[in-house]
Amino acid sequence: MAYTRGNLAMKERANAEQLKPNRYKETTKVVTRRTGLPPREKFLYLMTVIVCIAIASVLVGRYANIYDLNKQMHTANQSIEKSNKEMAVIEVQKEKLESDIVAKARELGYIEPSADQEAIRVQRTSVTTGTP
Repeated sequence: MAYTRGNLAMKERANAEQLKPNRYKETTKVVTRRTGLPPREKFLYLMTVIVCIAIASVLVGRYANIYDLNKQMHTANQSIEKSNKEMAVIEVQKEKLESDIVAKARELGYIEPSADQEAIRVQRTSVTTGTP
């Protein structure tokens, strides 16, 4: 025990530091201020965003072009298939007409030339209508 003003029976006091928290609590608050970005860094971020937007627009443009080409190819294939079907129908009609030519000619009174007869050749001339 410590000697306090001549009285050894006194209770030892706590340190002064231990007494202060009992009376009041000292708190400190750290205030940090955010500083703005420097102009060079702002410019760097801006250029990065612009480059990303440019790349994205180029990619979207390419995909749009590819989509358009695929659409054109699909419509061309559809028109080709439609034309092929029409050609098949016309081919059938042509074969039917070719097989009916001989029968129709006999009906109209035409005869086939024999081997000793020579076929008559007629030169085609264009017929113009209108004033001479």
